[in-house]
Amino acid sequence: MPGLVAFGRRWAIGSDDFCGILPPSRWIGILVLYTVHKGRFNCPGGGLLRSYLLVLLILLASIICAISALVYISMQGTISNPGPRKSLPKLLYTRLLLYLPEFIWAVVGAVWVSDSSVHCEKTVINVIIVTVIASWVIIIFTIIGILIVFDPLGGKKTFYLTSGIDRNLESSQSGQLLYNVKNSATRVWEKRIRLLCCCIVQDDDHRVAFTSIAELFRTYFSDTDLVPSDIAAGLTLLHQEQDKMESCPKDPEEVLCHSPSSLVRDDLDIELENAAHYMLFAAAAYGWPYYIYTNPFTALCKLSGDCCRNRPTDSDITGSDRHNFHFGAILKMTGLQYRDFIHISFHNKIYEIPFFVALDHKKEAIVVAVRGTLSFEDVLTDLSADCEDLTLEDVLENGFVHKGITQAANYIYRKLINDGILNQAFTIAPEYKLVIVGHSLGGGTASVLAIMLRNSFPTLKCYAFSPPGGLLSKSLADYTKHFIVSVIVGKDLVARLSMPNMEDLKRRIVRIVANCNRPKYQILLRGCWYEVFGGDPDNFPTELDGRNQSALTQPLLAEESLMVHRSPSYNTLEDESGLNSPPQYPHLYLPGRIIHIVEESSCNRLCSSGIKYTARWSNQTVFSSILISPKMVTDHMPDVVLKALNSLSQEHRSCISC
Repeated sequence: MPGLVAFGRRWAIGSDDFCGILPPSRWIGILVLYTVHKGRFNCPGGGLLRSYLLVLLILLASIICAISALVYISMQGTISNPGPRKSLPKLLYTRLLLYLPEFIWAVVGAVWVSDSSVHCEKTVINVIIVTVIASWVIIIFTIIGILIVFDPLGGKKTFYLTSGIDRNLESSQSGQLLYNVKNSATRVWEKRIRLLCCCIVQDDDHRVAFTSIAELFRTYFSDTDLVPSDIAAGLTLLHQEQDKMESCPKDPEEVLCHSPSSLVRDDLDIELENAAHYMLFAAAAYGWPYYIYTNPFTALCKLSGDCCRNRPTDSDITGSDRHNFHFGAILKMTGLQYRDFIHISFHNKIYEIPFFVALDHKKEAIVVAVRGTLSFEDVLTDLSADCEDLTLEDVLENGFVHKGITQAANYIYRKLINDGILNQAFTIAPEYKLVIVGHSLGGGTASVLAIMLRNSFPTLKCYAFSPPGGLLSKSLADYTKHFIVSVIVGKDLVARLSMPNMEDLKRRIVRIVANCNRPKYQILLRGCWYEVFGGDPDNFPTELDGRNQSALTQPLLAEESLMVHRSPSYNTLEDESGLNSPPQYPHLYLPGRIIHIVEESSCNRLCSSGIKYTARWSNQTVFSSILISPKMVTDHMPDVVLKALNSLSQEHRSCISC
């Protein structure tokens, strides 16, 4: 529902978020302690301690009554119908007022229990100390909770409505108000990002990135009035609705479309075998963190044995690699020798990511492997999602690309060309072909780098594993189908991550939570059970039931109540071209041809054994919407991608041997 309004400002918590805070256990525990030890207070100062416990019991009983009423009212209504909860702020004020005597009594208890004139049994003293500590812990956690749900812009949210409903203000006044609020929101997000990145050295590039990312977050979150629990409820509802749709029988024509010809199947098998081979290089680029993650019990021993060996000259390696752990892990995972590496860079800044260049004698290739996201700097590169022009002679239309990833590709391009790294590699192996690989951020960077190098190396090939979805414009994506292969596993979130898709997800969440007729606590409880143990998707009744199709093309009143001002997503609903992306977010696509690997079967949600994978050539439309799944994050992990590719490659080899 819309955020709770209390003390004249909005808070990042809903009036239906107070369903799980009933604490009778503390009152029962103190009552039991008092009953057990009530005969031991006949000692100097014992009367003070007895009084402390009795008053605390009475105070806690009052608090429990207030919280019980708070919980009962919080359970009424639905997410988009807060009417039955309109009395909740008054109950909340009552509960907060009770914190004053609770705080005073906690201070009194601390003073009395530390009084030197109290000479009671040690057990009694320890009981009082425990109750005092419990009181202070609850007070501290309450203060932390208030800080978490505090919205710095809570007092200014209503200004977003100015441009839409206040017709009495002149346009210049309303425009200035909206401009001030937007600036305030951008500054708040920028401070949050700076706080999260306080441990890294910040330069001009960082400051520009902070402002750009803050603007992006402000734009995305400013037009909704949803609290985090609303989003959680919306995601679980979308997941169940999505599973119901997937369980429906498919159209025979759709099944027929996915039946590949033998020629296409042979091409797919060849690419899968190559992808399984080159994924080792993409995973190796992560260095020792990935090696330890996949070999938790033996990795440290193996790497420790290699750390003292001779390493290539310093000119071959740039960046920090203390104890030779990164390079040792790369050697272990790729199976290459020292002499096979032309250049290794562990240097890592914003827009500058690690990579290595090596000779792959098995495939007769010069491999450029780019690392994916592994540091705060990499995250900032990922989130610098503005569009940037990339003009190519072979492409008639100017292409748009992801700004942060393009900057990273430019950095590697300069190193490879200007520093003569590729010239050195082709001097050693002139007959080898150039292959560029990477996973996640590395996959996106490898794709843009391949586009930049394509004219100089017409035979190059690129394998992008789980690249970000919002990467290339349509013209560039079509251009790359000749030399880039993208590999996506399951419902990978990152491969579907683009601003239009995020806007679409926001619109779907608003729509489904606004029209569900169940209280939020029921949605979340049922959703937790479904996510952990599975079962049949719940059929929650909604306001959409019984409506005709034409009525569903317009935003409903409940949905509009959850929007602070008109969302770009809703603007598209009103246009004739309702399926187009929001105007300020151009559609960006995955690079090249796409291999989509899906999980065919598994025993259950808590078991990863018995998984069988299938692969097929896919298209961009499959990744035009974010799918909700417990595996939407794990499907992106490099070990899962490598496991799926190895499984398919092994299955193909066994079929050939048969």
